Amino acid sequence: MKLGAFSVSLNVKDIHLSKSFYEKLGFQAFGGDITQNWLIMKNENCVIGLFQGMFEKNILTFNPGWNQNAENLETFTDIRDIQKKLKSEGIKMLTDADEGTVGPAHMIIEDPDGNQILLDQHR
Repeated sequence: MKLGAFSVSLNVKDIHLSKSFYEKLGFQAFGGDITQNWLIMKNENCVIGLFQGMFEKNILTFNPGWNQNAENLETFTDIRDIQKKLKSEGIKMLTDADEGTVGPAHMIIEDPDGNQILLDQHR
């Protein structure tokens, strides 16, 4: 199962303060729109997302179909196939991807400690 690019999506209180902090750690803006209160930052292969007011908890994020530079992968496991596999393993979905569609979709699961995991396929 190929989960794609990995990042941590952080729920931040002040996106400008957080941006400044992570820049001191060597991260640079890579995507997003700070005027809309979200920003993707990167330091080598480490990717974090800063999100102000969009969700309650920090989230582990995987992007099937993308590498760490948000470039399309030649081959990848479609999110609907990942979902079917996880369901067969007894993992409960908090949000399901519509298995009757193709292309972009997302699903959310939770680990045993309550950490949310977002699988967000953009293609």
